[in-house]
Amino acid sequence: MSIWGKIVGGAAGFALGGPLGALLGAVAGHVYDSSKRNINDNNDPTKQIGFTIAVIALGAKLAKADGVVTEAEILAFKRVFRVAPEEMNNVARVFNQARRSVAGYEPYAKQVAGMFSDNPAILEELLACLFYIAQADGNITEQERDYLQNVAYIFGVTESDFSRLLAEHTQSDNSDPYTILGVKQDMDDETIKTAYHKLVKKHHPDSLIAQGMPEEFIEVANDKLAVINSAYDKISTQRGL
Repeated sequence: MSIWGKIVGGAAGFALGGPLGALLGAVAGHVYDSSKRNINDNNDPTKQIGFTIAVIALGAKLAKADGVVTEAEILAFKRVFRVAPEEMNNVARVFNQARRSVAGYEPYAKQVAGMFSDNPAILEELLACLFYIAQADGNITEQERDYLQNVAYIFGVTESDFSRLLAEHTQSDNSDPYTILGVKQDMDDETIKTAYHKLVKKHHPDSLIAQGMPEEFIEVANDKLAVINSAYDKISTQRGL
């Protein structure tokens, strides 16, 4: 069953709670129960639903960060989520509700950060989704970067890890592969190999899905892994590894 099948089928209402649950309740028209709590069972669909609604809500707020919501950003969002045509109306309802809301993005970010406090790789994948949306129109504006940095701070992402993520998502032919891997050029070969293997293990799609990331976001995870592999290949070529 797709993630939207779980949401529409009623799985969303039993444990999500918080501002994400309230947003979903406003869209679905059900009564929001503020006594409901997040849970941390990776096998429960609530974590997948929380991730999904957080991407939509934070993506909607991000699209407004520079004051303009572009068609490119909307198309990027559709690719990030891998939305089936029959599910697009449901996604659009949540997106538009979040975009129209006067509430800030911080409560959404704090709730999903709490849900995945033991799964930092999942939070990085969520940030990856937001980076993809931000750069959809060709560049990341100063307002969008500030937004992403604030969300990263709420997620507990360090400044060095944010720099690594920024390098991943603004890469070009001249991008520094060392920054993408979060290492320094003066490190020895074994240290760089270890850092590379740790990143691959941390961000392997199978591992992420096991930790609660919905399969609908697999393309973003695959893209991230491809960037990591490409950076390591460049360093290997330079060093003759």
